[in-house]
Amino acid sequence: MESTGELDVVTGAFGYTGKYIAQKLLSMGEKVKTITDHPDRPNPFGDKISVAPFNFDNPDKLINSLKGVTTLYNTYWVRFPYGQVTFDKAVENTKTLIKAAEEAGVRRIVHVSITNAGETSPFPYFRGKAVVEKAISKSRLSYAIIRPTVLFGHEDILINNIAWLLRRFPVFAIAGEGDYKLQPVFVEDLAEIAVKAGQGEENMVIDAVGPEIYTFEEMVRLIADKIHRRTKVMHFKPGLALLLSKLVGCFVNDVVLTRDEVYGLMSNLLVSENTPTGHTRLSDWLTHNADNIGIKYASELKRHYC
Repeated sequence: MESTGELDVVTGAFGYTGKYIAQKLLSMGEKVKTITDHPDRPNPFGDKISVAPFNFDNPDKLINSLKGVTTLYNTYWVRFPYGQVTFDKAVENTKTLIKAAEEAGVRRIVHVSITNAGETSPFPYFRGKAVVEKAISKSRLSYAIIRPTVLFGHEDILINNIAWLLRRFPVFAIAGEGDYKLQPVFVEDLAEIAVKAGQGEENMVIDAVGPEIYTFEEMVRLIADKIHRRTKVMHFKPGLALLLSKLVGCFVNDVVLTRDEVYGLMSNLLVSENTPTGHTRLSDWLTHNADNIGIKYASELKRHYC
């Protein structure tokens, strides 16, 4: 991939997915700007990227932030409702962003969605993602919709916190039979897929998925093996597993797991029938990073709300 010399915007470049997309673009010599909910946070990129707030409540300012931009890489979303932040509000905000991009003359949007998003999904996370996908497809923007599964890599939440629990508790609770599947994708692979898609012109929808498929129990046991823990894995009814996660959440002051996440996992929504697009294997990555994962708890609330 070669530099275009044009200006790109990455939403949430101080977060997780957005940071890796921004890093990839900068490594190619691209000019990068971020629009973020947290413009006052320390900028890990220094003067390499400029910063602007989202301004969802002031579309004119948002349009101005997007003027001169060629490609918009959008990672904005919410993992769960919290306070005044809801999935409906996230959908509304994203639609405002899409309209602002149209008005500003942005050429292309690369939007990070989720595998198996569906407007009739019983899960608000997946349903909201599908509504946004539809809004993008009906916009005047050229688009690429990237649908990842579970992300892994440095600073991830799910894999890290599974390791954290395995390191600290004698028992790990699995909801149901644990035979539901997931197909983890490396965050740097996702960034590469997104940036490559951003350089295209055709409208496309791509599943961003890794080369390995695990049942949830297999993945937990793999992590335990890599970090050399003999934690006992036990199966609980989903409701009881959720209750246990809430107890841990009280201890760490975070939302460890939500009901929709549990039942979404159990519905096999985090796996794809398409050919893998990522090449990094979770098993290999764990081998090289076993000493670092799960050392500290990764808090969703601290990352996005505090």
